[in-house]
Amino acid sequence: MKRSLLTVVLSSALLAAAPATVFAQAATATKPAPSAASQLVLSSSTRILTTLEKRRAEFKGNPAALKQYVNSEFNTLFDRDYAARLVLGVHARGAAEGDIKLFADALGDSLMSRYGSALLDFNTKLRVRVKSETALPGGRGVKVASEMLRPDGDPIPVDYLVRQVGGQWKVFDVMVEGVSFVQTFRNQFDAPLRQKSIPQVAAELRTGKMQVGGNGSGK
Repeated sequence: MKRSLLTVVLSSALLAAAPATVFAQAATATKPAPSAASQLVLSSSTRILTTLEKRRAEFKGNPAALKQYVNSEFNTLFDRDYAARLVLGVHARGAAEGDIKLFADALGDSLMSRYGSALLDFNTKLRVRVKSETALPGGRGVKVASEMLRPDGDPIPVDYLVRQVGGQWKVFDVMVEGVSFVQTFRNQFDAPLRQKSIPQVAAELRTGKMQVGGNGSGK
């Protein structure tokens, strides 16, 4: 149940977090106010849920429009390369930047391609509540702890890990019910990466021979 919840909420959470970079840039030129990241997670999450509800019929009838919407938000604003480096873990050591980017693009595209359509069945009748904001160790950024409040179930804890890149907030990890996007896919791709190169794994993601799934198998 948690794995299924992760795939649906993760897609929504990643997408919901992405527009934060736009608002953060407008809100501050250099150093954001302490509550800026929390305010951005709240406003952007609400914005995405509202958009999905308003455009649900359009997206269902036009999968290309949904794909464009998802990709434009996720690809532009999610910190793909940094997140990919964290997913690669030890396999990123000494790896060429081009190979890391290759893997980052393949992973992001595969994730959104597989789970993007799940957003159409996602319950948008939710409220988002930000609980706290804490600094990450080593000045790596900020963790914004939030909850998705459902009318017919327990709250879903969603934590966003964000950092500043070029004066913009960018999301590099999302934790749903304590399950980390980065750790989930690090576990999944560790075994394949012990047997194959980063470009080979990226190519298999591109062709669909290997799929993101969170089951740790790489299949």
